[in-house]
Amino acid sequence: MNILRFTIDNSAQIIGYLRRHRKIAPKSIDGVVKINLGCGMAVAKGWTNIDGSLNALASSWPHFMHKILYRASGSSHYYSIHEYCSILEDNIFIHHVLSYGIPFVDESVDVVYSSHFLEHLHQHEAMHLLKETLRVLKPGGLVRICIPDLSYAICLYSLGKKKQMLSDYFFVETKESYFARHKYMYDFELLSESLSAAGFVNIVRCSYRQGNAPDLNSLDNRPEETLFVEANKFT
Repeated sequence: MNILRFTIDNSAQIIGYLRRHRKIAPKSIDGVVKINLGCGMAVAKGWTNIDGSLNALASSWPHFMHKILYRASGSSHYYSIHEYCSILEDNIFIHHVLSYGIPFVDESVDVVYSSHFLEHLHQHEAMHLLKETLRVLKPGGLVRICIPDLSYAICLYSLGKKKQMLSDYFFVETKESYFARHKYMYDFELLSESLSAAGFVNIVRCSYRQGNAPDLNSLDNRPEETLFVEANKFT
């Protein structure tokens, strides 16, 4: 029994290590590789969506399992069953915990997009992910980061909306997942400093659905509270 337990435990550790450190070549669509980090269910056609959620894990399961998960997960509050199943079945998902990094080989990606995800990482994890983003991008490649704007949150305080500021941005309470809580916040200056420290250049603030990243009409959301920033990998 002890030998069996040792074998099982070590096998699990090896599998976990391999998943954390795997590096694969992403599939290109029309010659372009676009990846969406921490996507949740907010996806667009032609993108490879990387997320650590149960939905991403279940995307490769058969259709009847998607219908069961739909009812069990509470997704009916946001999607019809047809919408839910179509998102999982008609798009490319990779289940991966992004605090470990990005599971792609060096300089294999043209565009990286991430919306309302970076704030869910501790600062050192976010910095690691930005460095990983630089690593997987091709020279001249583009990243677009969309996050809740710290300046907007502070503005709520000045307007007397203290409880909204605290509950929506600083002390997010949710029974759904530990991962849904905010671990850090950024304004343009703080995000720019992080991107620059990671090695990015041409860091610019963008407007809602305006910029060089593709498919912004499908991907960008929450314009009032969101900071939109783009940057490039040096050539």
